[in-house]
Amino acid sequence: MAKLSNNLFLISILGISLVFTQFCDGKKVLMEYIGATGVPVKFNTVPINQSIDFHFILSFAIDASPQGESQNGVFSPYWVPTLTQDSVAQIKSQNPNVKALASLSGWSLGDTVLRWYDPEDPDRWITNAFTSLKSIIEDYHLDGIDIDYENFPKRRRRSSPNSTFAYCIGELISLLKNQSVISVATIAPFYTTVGPYMDLYGRYAEVIDFVNYQFYTDRVRSANGYLDTFRVRSMQFGAEKLLPSYEVEGRGIQGEAFFDALRLLEKSGFSVNGVMIFSADASVGGGGDDYYYEKKSQAFLLNSTTLL
Repeated sequence: MAKLSNNLFLISILGISLVFTQFCDGKKVLMEYIGATGVPVKFNTVPINQSIDFHFILSFAIDASPQGESQNGVFSPYWVPTLTQDSVAQIKSQNPNVKALASLSGWSLGDTVLRWYDPEDPDRWITNAFTSLKSIIEDYHLDGIDIDYENFPKRRRRSSPNSTFAYCIGELISLLKNQSVISVATIAPFYTTVGPYMDLYGRYAEVIDFVNYQFYTDRVRSANGYLDTFRVRSMQFGAEKLLPSYEVEGRGIQGEAFFDALRLLEKSGFSVNGVMIFSADASVGGGGDDYYYEKKSQAFLLNSTTLL
């Protein structure tokens, strides 16, 4: 029994060490969506602090034809053409702290609203998704994927279990990681999609690195309101992987109130070790201080003393 206990102790220490290595490598993380709106944005215009783990999230890879017809897990890149394969390779070469992810789905493709659909054959969907995403990831020198399905069927087929989304996405992420195709996986729930994403996270949390919850969709505009919402979402997804988020010139909390909220989170006992921003498209060419929130978010993270 003593030998077994020692082994279990060593295994526990190893597990803690792996988590510590993943989240406590001495750097905070900034995640930024890029390329979703058609603005000809480029990586090299975005300010990147070398002391930050900077993750670009290319938006979006979609399993649909240009007309919006579902392709049963066969994904194609639909982000802005200025985000080329060579530009991804170049920004990563110039900045070793940069990673690039492909975000899956998003809200719409043109005028077509995109919805998760329960595939007739979930395993075939997973196989198709793995094959097509592996090709995109290798072609664009990507490091991971972000899950951003934002609409779900109101009525499911009786033959389709409620957990089809969790199964398909969870197994896809697991397969991509097990085959060393990706090293990072994130999810991006918001207030109307909490249910499916809680199911996914509850079953596959071990392969999900960060939760890019879209706090701006909750439309809170004060630091105290942001704190209250963060508490709720931390109970649903856990505080350790949950990132505060900000939409540039968009919904929810705006301007300096966002940084007031970050400070309040820290004062309330939460570790602010990263920020998600949507998006670089809105930050550039505004006629004022381009990328103000990217610069200030990175400065805040570097001045913050908390680490996971």
